[in-house]
Amino acid sequence: MAETRRPARQTRPPARPGGSPAAAGTPGTTGTVLTTLACLAAACAALLLALSTGGGLTPSVLGDPGALVRYGLPLARTVHDLSASLAVGGFTVAALVLPHPSAAWSRVVRAAGVGAGAWTVSALAVLVLTAMDVIGAAPGAAGFGAQFAQFAQEIDLGRALLVTTVLAAVVATVGAAATRPAGSAWGAVLSVVALVPLSLSGHASGSASHQTAVSSLGLHLVGVTAWVGGLAALLIALPLTGRRAEAGERAVDLPAVAARYSALALWCFAGVALSGVVNAAVRLGGWSGLATAYGALVVAKTAALVLLGALGAWHRRRTLPLLATSPRAFWRVAAGELVLMAAATGLGVALSRTPTPVPEDVPGADPVSDLLGETAPPPLTAARWFTQTSPDLLWLLIGAGLLVGYLLGVRALHRRGDRWPAGRTAWWVLGCLALLFVTSGGPAAYGRLSFSAHMLQHMLLTMAVPPLLVLGAPVTLAMRVLPARRDGSRGAREWLMEVVHSRYLALVGHPLVAAALFAGSLIVFYYSPLFELALRTHVGHELMMVHFLGTGYLFSSVLIGVDPGPHRPAHPLRLILLLATMGFHAFFGVALMQGTQLLAADWFSQVAPGADLLADQQRGGDIAWGIGEVPTLVLVLGVAVAWSRSDTRENRRRDRAAERDGGRELAQYNAMLARLADHDHDHDRAPEQPREG
Repeated sequence: MAETRRPARQTRPPARPGGSPAAAGTPGTTGTVLTTLACLAAACAALLLALSTGGGLTPSVLGDPGALVRYGLPLARTVHDLSASLAVGGFTVAALVLPHPSAAWSRVVRAAGVGAGAWTVSALAVLVLTAMDVIGAAPGAAGFGAQFAQFAQEIDLGRALLVTTVLAAVVATVGAAATRPAGSAWGAVLSVVALVPLSLSGHASGSASHQTAVSSLGLHLVGVTAWVGGLAALLIALPLTGRRAEAGERAVDLPAVAARYSALALWCFAGVALSGVVNAAVRLGGWSGLATAYGALVVAKTAALVLLGALGAWHRRRTLPLLATSPRAFWRVAAGELVLMAAATGLGVALSRTPTPVPEDVPGADPVSDLLGETAPPPLTAARWFTQTSPDLLWLLIGAGLLVGYLLGVRALHRRGDRWPAGRTAWWVLGCLALLFVTSGGPAAYGRLSFSAHMLQHMLLTMAVPPLLVLGAPVTLAMRVLPARRDGSRGAREWLMEVVHSRYLALVGHPLVAAALFAGSLIVFYYSPLFELALRTHVGHELMMVHFLGTGYLFSSVLIGVDPGPHRPAHPLRLILLLATMGFHAFFGVALMQGTQLLAADWFSQVAPGADLLADQQRGGDIAWGIGEVPTLVLVLGVAVAWSRSDTRENRRRDRAAERDGGRELAQYNAMLARLADHDHDHDRAPEQPREG
């Protein structure tokens, strides 16, 4: 009897926990754990070395809370920053880099959720340890509970840490529930929002160049967390890339994913470098500051940044082209880069615990400058309105980015042989320049010093800038320039389309809702504590700018927009809506002119002592009533021109249709009129029926 042999048993790649096999040539769970431990060790070593050098571990003479706070607070802050980076970077990579659905996307989102959970726990630890540091007592001391409650509710630093803890918990909840790209996008947005309170604490909370320090620190935090956490997320997803996709999943192309992250990392590096230079210039106070302990740490962190930039450039040239054949080489370089990033994070924590050469609060300084957070400008004149500056780093970057990005898009169209109207480009350039002037020129310098100057800034921001930007048709240009992705991931084009066609934009972009937001927010803002909050706080001021620019853009888009978007009413209804809204706007101005109740009286009495505040507020009413006439006339002309062009296009369409079908539509219309005429004629000739009885 012949011997029967069983077919050779096929072997499969080792399975990762959860059932999906690891890609060939990439480390598995062991490599991830070792890299995590190496990052923690590098961060802690750099932190302790920097603190020892800068004197951060020396016991305080007065109110020393003990070794637990001296060592525990910096260590907790390091874990806090690393876990925040994993949350921000993980959700960002899932939203912008990885395809969905895929095992790599799911693993990265779960890791980002775990990072947000660790962020919540460490943020709570930082809150408690910081309270112990400020109070100078341990939790078991008498009265510590009441003092802790006061610290968390009434002190700016305590409130910022408490808000961060709550927001981190919200991010962790979103991460646990995220199953679609929208969930990862919300996780990224909320995690970035959770970073905002951190930019308001620490060295940035001082009075010297407060706005610049806060904006630069916020930009620095976002860039660092997206950069570090994004690389960690890429390494977490690496074992699941380059393999055959299972049923219902999409394949993950490692070279494409790495190239997308590389572009993201380049932008993060630029933002970190720019914000780091600005913040160091504010805090060092000159080259002499480099000779201090704070300056030494700045030099060390700068060296780490330069080294990371060099590694990134070498990474793009050498290892990215080898990803398809040698992913392990990419792993080794990326893991080493991540360890260096962790060490730089430890240096950053030590930097925040080291006194700056420039005092954060200068005793006896100008009280108006203390309130403004920057040097008060000279008295307002007509010339200074156009020559005085108050640079806002955030809006400088936004305005410059919008201008440069638009011009690059126009150049890309021309290079491929497509045309773009020169008029739209001119409108957009004027809008961006006007935005930069309003947010960083004379209106920004004097907008917080008097009500009339603030109202002029407001009117320019909400009624002059938006129509210029709307006429530039930026969404249409972006749709023609941005490339579409085919692998299930979402880039700038896909997210832009998601926003344009979202239910939220359909709601707020409805003509009646847009008009209500545009006009009604005036009453809500100025006759509530929001107005003074926007004057006193940097975040409130920036949110005010975003809101009024956004509502102005929505309203202008409803009236004269050409971009795809929500439903737009017929042109006669647009004119009616415009006139009704502007009538309400004029009523607001008249109410200010005739009103006797001072708005934000506490603020203006401090920044403008001795001034006639009521007369200045009434001048603001004059501005609100008078300056609204010119934009209204421009918008009326815009609607009229759009109406005329719409009729012209409709007539041309009908003419072309008549040429194609030989005037069939016109013939049918004439035949209908003839039938109606015959019917009326027959009715007139019918004999009158005799009446009964």
